[in-house]
Amino acid sequence: MAGRFSLNWFAVASVLIVAAIVADIVRRTWPAADPVAAPASVQESLAVTPDSPPAPRPVPAAGSVAAGPGYIEQLAHAETRRRLRASAGITYLNDFLAASTDSMLHRWNNRIASPVRVYVGPGRAANYQPEYADAIRWAFARWMSAGVPVRFDLDADSAAAEVRIRWRVQFDIDRTGQTDLTWNGDGHIETGVITFATFDPQGRPMTTDDIRVVALHEVGHLLGLDHSPDSADVMFPVSRVRDLSERDVQSALVLYALAPGPLR
Repeated sequence: MAGRFSLNWFAVASVLIVAAIVADIVRRTWPAADPVAAPASVQESLAVTPDSPPAPRPVPAAGSVAAGPGYIEQLAHAETRRRLRASAGITYLNDFLAASTDSMLHRWNNRIASPVRVYVGPGRAANYQPEYADAIRWAFARWMSAGVPVRFDLDADSAAAEVRIRWRVQFDIDRTGQTDLTWNGDGHIETGVITFATFDPQGRPMTTDDIRVVALHEVGHLLGLDHSPDSADVMFPVSRVRDLSERDVQSALVLYALAPGPLR
């Protein structure tokens, strides 16, 4: 009886020793589990250190539309904003962009080789005078002489015109001229209509010199300029000068040195 018990005890001890050796091998070779491990996506984001290369950007699937402007476009917008800030004091571009609702620059494409076609037809409104057309032509010529890279063909016919001159007796509000423009998504102006009144808001007949000054102001709008806060500029909301100021000229030149479109 005693001999059998000793033999069984020795067998049990041998099994326990082998089990301990196997457990030690498994512990050394198998990675320990983290009891509070973060999800894999969180672990990957935490693993990035200053010395680690950034994770590659996901490539949009074919046919998908990226949200917001691209990096190059953002750089272009930033450069345009920088140049606008640098022009403060010599132009009023910053002033009218701050007051705008879309923060966009609007202008014609470079139209030196292919002039913008303008139809200057005869007016039928009361008090219309043929000399008015000459005053309008002078205003266009004055802006072109300032060096803006846009030329206008004032002999275009009505069917082919991109810009039309219209006449009315009087506006219902306090103005003597109005310019309406259309532009594409890139900010390039495509068409325009300039309407002149033959009587001012007080009912007085407009003189040829009055039309000349109003035309200077409205052609400025046609080029893409908005109002200036300075009464010394022809683009002041109510023109009080009879010719372009240096700020009028510089505002147009800087506008045509920048890319049109949104600035945000």
